[in-house]
Order: sequence, then structure tokens, then C-alpha cells
Amino acid sequence: MSATDDSAPPAARAAAPAAISEAISAVFRIESPRLIAGLARIVRDVGVAEELAQDALVTALERWPSTGIPDNPGAWLMATAKNRAIDHQRRGKRVDRKHQEIGRAIDAEQARTTAAIDEALDDDIGDDLLRLMFTACHPILSSEARVALTLRLLGGLTTEEIARAFLVPEPTVAQRIVRAKRTLADAAVPFEVPRGDELGPRLGSVLEVIYLVFNEGYAATKGDDWMRPALCEDALRLGRTLTALVPDEPEALGLLALMEIQASRAAARVDRDGQPILLLDQDRGLWDQLLINRGLEALARAEALGGGQGLYVLQAAIAACHARAVKPEQTDWARIAGLYAELAARVPSPIVELNRAVAVGMAYGPAAGLAIVDGLAGEPALEGYHLLPSVRADFLAKLGRSDEARVELEKAASMTRNAREQKLLLERAASLPPG
Repeated sequence: MSATDDSAPPAARAAAPAAISEAISAVFRIESPRLIAGLARIVRDVGVAEELAQDALVTALERWPSTGIPDNPGAWLMATAKNRAIDHQRRGKRVDRKHQEIGRAIDAEQARTTAAIDEALDDDIGDDLLRLMFTACHPILSSEARVALTLRLLGGLTTEEIARAFLVPEPTVAQRIVRAKRTLADAAVPFEVPRGDELGPRLGSVLEVIYLVFNEGYAATKGDDWMRPALCEDALRLGRTLTALVPDEPEALGLLALMEIQASRAAARVDRDGQPILLLDQDRGLWDQLLINRGLEALARAEALGGGQGLYVLQAAIAACHARAVKPEQTDWARIAGLYAELAARVPSPIVELNRAVAVGMAYGPAAGLAIVDGLAGEPALEGYHLLPSVRADFLAKLGRSDEARVELEKAASMTRNAREQKLLLERAASLPPG
């Protein structure tokens, strides 16, 4: 029975529009990055491209409930949006010579068959998505703006969903996105993949945005939830897309490996009440072996490409040490400490040093770890960072200095903005014996 079959019972006909509307929304979320990327190649403006894509969605919402969803909805949306682009050009909003040439090219393309259009789109879609990714993550934008714009254009999230994910007011997110698109347009940022010496820094910006999105999902910085799995999934989708487009970039593979392995622990990281479970206390039988294997495979590819000293590859190698340990006591903490030492040499950071302290403490005893932590006292970058007193408390407790450890845990609890983490820290403080 077709979507427009009049022989359908009245109840089925009544339900069809709602079902089709949901299907259209799902199709658009999947297709919108490709759609915006293809349009941005034509109009050279991500803001205009998004508006044209939204126009195509409105047209679909108007027509598909009566005509049914096309066999190739993505091609239908692109063809419709391209017609809108032609109208946009003809209205004179872009009248310089370059855009006149583009307008004529679009007119010529309009005469092609649908199959020819689909073939052309398939040829260019990888490059278009890559261009869109590099444009949305341009260093000219603030980190917050890059994250919001990337999730909007490439993640397919609504402004409301982004605001909810990062626990900020919706108008704030909307303003960031509008300003980001205006900044890109005013700066005439080219819709292209950078080449030569420009590629490295720009790729770093793209990786940073994906990493920020994943980290916020993996360990939320504030709010009532320990994790926001939807953000992890969005970051993984972006990472997989990126590595498919640049399969020989070790750091892209390293980041993907890191995210796959970290995401594998999701089911074991919280209890039924949503309370955090620390790494050494997790049921490793709940770790997702498919994600671990995918991560290890990506790590092996990155290392084979000579990326063993990269920022994300080193972090993925550390995560792999945990993933390969069937039991916590089988963890190769000495190797992890060595990897953190390499990471610190590559990117000096007090946070990396704090993580190295944990590994050193596990490999060589709490006194060795505490010595490193105490050496970080007064570091401006760690001022207000709740994990510093939390890690110090762990070493103090293992050394039998419970009273000092309790003070540190209470201090850490006062510093975190995550309600679940605060509760865990206070429970740990209360469970310490006198001493």
C-alpha cells in the first residue's frame, strides 16, 4: 500500500500525516549536513546555505504528506534547495561576477536529469562535508561558537537541543550561531579545505571541537547528570565522518580511537540511579567490546601511519591500556605513566602532569604520586580545578592520612559544578575512617 493509497482505513489516513512528519524530521536530520555542505559550495555562505536547506524542509513538510516520501529523499531535498538557490541568485542578493557565474552554472545544472544530479552530488559530497567541517570549526570563531555551529550544521541538532546539552539558555546558543555565521561571512572565510602549511592548525581546530563535544558528553562539567550520551554519539559520528574523509590523518584516527574506547565504558560508568562508578570499580563485563575493537583498530592504523607521538594518538594508547586489561589489577600502569610522560613532553600541561601523577601512584606507590601532585600546588591553570584536591585526597587516604584526605575531598566537592560528582566526593569523604 502506498503512502497516498485512498483505500487505507480512516484511522490509518489520520495517522499518516503525523508519521510522515516524523519521518521527514528524521530524514532531514540525516541529510542536512550533506544538504548544507552541497549548498555552501554553491552560494559560498553557510548561513545562506542553512536557510536554503530549511526552505527545502518546509517544502517537504508541505508536499510529502500528500505525495509520499520520495525513494531518494536526499536527492529530492537537494534538487529543491538548488531551485531555491537559483531564485536566491536571481533576486540579486549576490550580484558580483563570481556569483553570476555560479548562478549560470546552476541554471545549466537544472537541465540535467535527476540521475545526473545524484551522480554529481555523490562525486563531490565527501569534499563538501570536509569543507563544511573546516569552515564551521574555523579558528576565527571562539571555541563555544565553533562547537555550537558544528553541532547545528554537521550534527543536525536544533538550537534547543544544543542549549539543553550544554545547560545554557537557548537565546545564548542562538546568538552564538548567528554571530558565528556573520563572522564567517564578514571575514569572507573561503569554503574550502586548507592546503599545505595551513592544514595542520585548521585540522587541529576541527579535532578540538569534536573532542570538546565528546568530553562534555563523557563527563559533564555541570548539571545533574554524570554523562550526556547523546553528545558522545554526536562526537563519534563527526569523528567517523572525518576519518572517512581524511583516512590517512593519524591524529584524526587517534581521536576516533580515543572516543571509541572511552565510549565503550558508558554502560559501566553509572549505576541504576545515575551515580558515577569510578574506573577501577566498574564491571568490565559491561564494556562494549565492539567499540573497543573499533578503537584499537583505529589506533593501530594511526600508529602505522607514524602518528605515535600525536596528542590524540598518545591519549588513545593510554585508553587502550585500560581496555586491554580484563581485570583492574592487570592494568599496565608503568606503561601508562610512560605514555603520560611522552604526552607531557609533547604538550606540557599541569593537567597532563596530574594524570601522570595518578599513573605513577598506581605503578610506584601513593607517596610517589603525591610528590608530583604537591609539586603542582599553586599552578594557575589548576586553580579551581576540583580533580587536583580529589587526586591528592586519594593518595593521602592510601597513606593513612584520612583527616587530611577528608578535607581535600570536601574542598573538591565545593569546586565541582556537577551534582552527581559532588555527591560522590562527599560520600567518599564521609566513608573515611578517623585518622
